Parts: sequence; C-alpha cells; structure tokens
Amino acid sequence: MGRRSILIATGWVATAAVATVIGLGAIRLVGESITGTPGGVRSAAEIERALASPEPAPTGATGSASAAPGTTGPAPSANSGARRGFATDGGTAVAECGPGGVRLVSWAPAQGYRVRDVDRGPDDDVEVTFQGAAREYELKVRCIGSEPVAVADD
Repeated sequence: MGRRSILIATGWVATAAVATVIGLGAIRLVGESITGTPGGVRSAAEIERALASPEPAPTGATGSASAAPGTTGPAPSANSGARRGFATDGGTAVAECGPGGVRLVSWAPAQGYRVRDVDRGPDDDVEVTFQGAAREYELKVRCIGSEPVAVADD
C-alpha cells in the first residue's frame, strides 16, 4: 500500500470523525431546545409541581362516578389550608381547604375525556365532572378537618 493510499484513508477517517462529532452536537442542541431540559429528564419535584397545577378548563352538567385520592400537592399558599391532588379514570383535580371552605385549585381531563361541569367553590363541597364517550366520572371533595377528602355523591 502506497503512501498516497494511507493519506487518503487517514483523511477519510478524520473527516468521518469530525462529521460524527458535529452531528452528535447538533442532535443534543436540538433535543435540549425541544424538551427545555438536558436530555429531556425532569426531576420528581418538577413533575409533582406540573401535575399539581394544570390550567383549569371550565365547561357545562352533573353525573356520577367514583374518585380515588391521589398524592399530596405542593405547599399551600400563606392564606390557605391543606392542598391535595385527586385522580379518577376521567381526570385529575387539586383541591385545598381554606377559610371559605374547600375550593378546586385546578383540574384536567384524561385523554378521551372532557370537563362537563365544575363547581370550583369555595363552598362546603366542590365537584368536577369528566365526560367520556362511554363513561362519566364525578369527583366531589369536602374538607374534613383542614384536609380535602373525596366523598361519595349525596
């Protein structure tokens, strides 16, 4: 193998290495700009905050279904009581107890569901109804002590 062949092979390998490094850098840069975080990984605290405070989406009647308590949400504000998240198959909601009673802080329907009715409070109890194609879920929350608790519909 001649000297010319070795130079051509070395140049080809060097060009391929530089192109690979540039490509990997571009992929990382684009990935970070899309996800907003390096590698698209979020901390548990960021996820909890995002799930506990989705934007409310009010709309319109009542129905029936069951509710299961979820996890405790973020720390309440200075003038409010305990805050807690709740989940049904139809969607999620966050409620808090305060001086005026219980109020819905936020709610979000699950995929395939929409918000049919909302009573956000503050009141003795609050409700949100999630309507799907085949089923409807109603989440009703009251304060027991200073803790929001899901209750069966009266």
